[in-house]
Amino acid sequence: MLRPSIALAALLGFSLYTLATMLMAEQSLMAFGLELISRPDTAQVVIDLYLMAVLACVWMYHDARGRGRTLASVLPYFLLTAVFVSVGPLLYIVVNQCSRRTQPPV
Repeated sequence: MLRPSIALAALLGFSLYTLATMLMAEQSLMAFGLELISRPDTAQVVIDLYLMAVLACVWMYHDARGRGRTLASVLPYFLLTAVFVSVGPLLYIVVNQCSRRTQPPV
């Protein structure tokens, strides 16, 4: 039996929380984002968050290239990162942990 990883627990917990929040929200995700960047204090947090997202995308790209994968293999993770920031990198980590466990040892 596979032990649940921290990344998997974070991915599931945050994804479920995000889904619940989006279902209860009274505005669209786009309207919420525009409201956040309309004030300097909240815009700073959004800018900081997306700087980390860019760093995560750079890391995913380099990691994928190191594993012999193409840019196309990480594009879905980049798209998830662009919309939900931490979901893309968390899913990338979980998928790579699972694929590493299912490959036979060399």
